[in-house]
Amino acid sequence: MSTIHRKDKPTSSEHDSKWWTLGVVCIAVFMLLLDVTVVNNALPSIQKDLGSSFSDLQWVVDAYALTLAAFLLTFGSLADLVGRRRIFVVGLGVFSAASLLCGLSTDPLMLNLARAIQGTGAAGMFACSAALIAGAFPPAERGTAFGIFGGTIGGAVAVGPLVGGAITEGIGWEWVFFINVPIGIAAILTALARVAESRDPRSGRIDAAGFSTFSVSLCLLVFALVRGNAAGWGSPLIVLFLIAAGALLVAFVAVERRSKDPMFDLTLFRKPSFTGAAIIAFTLSASMFSMFLYLSLYLQNVLGFSPLEAGLRFLPLTLLSFFVAPIAGRLAGRVIPLRILLGLGMLFVSVGLVLQGGLDADSAWTHFLPGFILAGFGIGMINPPLATTQVGVVPPQRSGMASGIGSTFRQVGIATGIAAHGAIFQHAIAAKTIAALGSAPRGGGDLGATLSSGNVGGALRAVGPAQRQRFVDAFHAGFAGALNEILVIAAIVAFLGAVAGFVLVRREDFVASPVAGEEERPEPRDDLAPDALRATAAPDEDRPMTAYHPLVPNIRRSLA
Repeated sequence: MSTIHRKDKPTSSEHDSKWWTLGVVCIAVFMLLLDVTVVNNALPSIQKDLGSSFSDLQWVVDAYALTLAAFLLTFGSLADLVGRRRIFVVGLGVFSAASLLCGLSTDPLMLNLARAIQGTGAAGMFACSAALIAGAFPPAERGTAFGIFGGTIGGAVAVGPLVGGAITEGIGWEWVFFINVPIGIAAILTALARVAESRDPRSGRIDAAGFSTFSVSLCLLVFALVRGNAAGWGSPLIVLFLIAAGALLVAFVAVERRSKDPMFDLTLFRKPSFTGAAIIAFTLSASMFSMFLYLSLYLQNVLGFSPLEAGLRFLPLTLLSFFVAPIAGRLAGRVIPLRILLGLGMLFVSVGLVLQGGLDADSAWTHFLPGFILAGFGIGMINPPLATTQVGVVPPQRSGMASGIGSTFRQVGIATGIAAHGAIFQHAIAAKTIAALGSAPRGGGDLGATLSSGNVGGALRAVGPAQRQRFVDAFHAGFAGALNEILVIAAIVAFLGAVAGFVLVRREDFVASPVAGEEERPEPRDDLAPDALRATAAPDEDRPMTAYHPLVPNIRRSLA
């Protein structure tokens, strides 16, 4: 049995505890999501201070996303066994300590290792966040609680680029990380004092084989994509890593199919709608969200904007997605079918990416504005129905697993999207810069290899002083051309997501109506409580807890 038993009339201390729980969880998740978005605007400053190559910058984002994706579901199961508050607090501690290490980093390797540790801590926080809220609030109040939680998440995504730019420009990129430390310590003390512990040992065992094969496969794939240009795509190391990644992925599927307590319940993918939602989560992250790194570099390194100025120019996209999401949530399923919102939203993102392309050496930042507006509108249309679809097409007792898989697909999309786009970008920028030069400058050495490795500073130092302005102009033209290429590829990826939304998401797959209140969901069996989002309510409560997706704004209550 769960260690928490709710009384018919909660005491004053219980009433206060639930709001303390909500506050601590919202602060923690705001921090970890902010570290996804604020870092992009700090990357050019990090590059200058630490002498980072382009590959190093990719790892600043990918190291965090990889460990977050790898540990998320495993920590959810571990929290059920040893205690959700305990894992949440440990995650906060690891995240805060790693944030300190990030700010103290003196070279790219130290920063990227610290970011990997930080992502591990973030996974511990994330895995427990929704379960802690669900356990603290009775069913009748969970809609309000998760509405506040969703608004916090949406706000973090919306203001992240601006906050990152302001901190980087005002007090330095290190404080993007340092600011987490005092907040994290305060959150730990509050959680220990105010948040109730809960666990459910019946959840089963840790899927060690699934975790190992999945995480190692993903790391090998991303490493090969990031290092492919520098090491050579035909080099034994890169070929070996790609083959090993594929083999481990096959092994992961085999392990999960035979496991009694799988990390990924592959049977959920038998429903086309669940598969469609997973594809949309992946393609949205691998297209638009993975482009923020390259857009930030363009705005600052090519157009010359400061971090704060660059952050301001992302606001049309981020704020529009934030304000459109509640409207889409109200329309989803009631007025407009979910598949239409998902398909159209991804189509808007795809067209928005196309509109952002077509850059040349004379393009101003306003060139991005139409694409930002359309993509922001599309993202806002996608998030609420995507959350509803991910948990609405599975039995309530599997909603925790379904939500965790959706979160994992998002992080995998960011990690692989950045790596894959980066591999194409590095090759294209070298070729297009050399083409813009017309001929290699004297003293430039193997300019193509130097640029492909991301060592732009080394290439600039290699050319003579009289030729440096010519090189800079050619590099800017090459950057614009390479960005055009990956924007088109990202648009194709988003279009595939749109097709998945239109074709795979079907109303008949839903366990209950996707519209809140139209139908009662069936009672969950007590012995089949969801893995990562198990409610800790007493058995006499007559409504099931449905899952809430922890990565998207405007999370809607699906109870009547």
